[in-house]
Amino acid sequence: MPEFPIRKVAVLTEDIFHEGGPAAKEPRRRAAALAVVQNPFAGRYVEELQPAMEDLKPLGLMLTDRLIAALDGDIRSIDGYGKGAIVGSAGEIEHGALWHVPGGYAMRARLGEAKAIVPSAMKVGAFGSRLDVPLGHINAAYVRSHFDAFEVGLSDGPRPDEILFCLAMSCGGRIHDRMGGLAVKDIKVWDGQR
Repeated sequence: MPEFPIRKVAVLTEDIFHEGGPAAKEPRRRAAALAVVQNPFAGRYVEELQPAMEDLKPLGLMLTDRLIAALDGDIRSIDGYGKGAIVGSAGEIEHGALWHVPGGYAMRARLGEAKAIVPSAMKVGAFGSRLDVPLGHINAAYVRSHFDAFEVGLSDGPRPDEILFCLAMSCGGRIHDRMGGLAVKDIKVWDGQR
């Protein structure tokens, strides 16, 4: 059974007051929780990877709990999310795909009624690589005000035999959002799309 020993965990937070226009009444909050773990599949091809998703579920829950705490512990204010992975150079992109179920499952479990797909990005990258983790609304994929990305990375990872897994959450849409489309107040279908 694979193991993913953690070398490092970091939580990044942002309060965005404006994007060049007038200051918002309430700043937009974003946070990302990252874990750098040993990649048990580095340097070799393994046909059957899916069982390892189960091993990553506790990591997903731990990172989710750290994110919620970083956003003041009020899940009612969290309305955006996303996930990502950077696989070290001795691994393959499919090792990053291991995060799809554990990362999405964890945020959905803690946030309750989240219906929309959790946006995701992954890549194989060198030491110190960065990743734009996409963000979207938790209940309706077509809410344009919540389309965003949070750039993450750590200066000392992932090493070639590591994976950097990330979860991200946000409170509110982009500051000065003016692109129209479905507004949060107009979500009606509750099917994850609209």
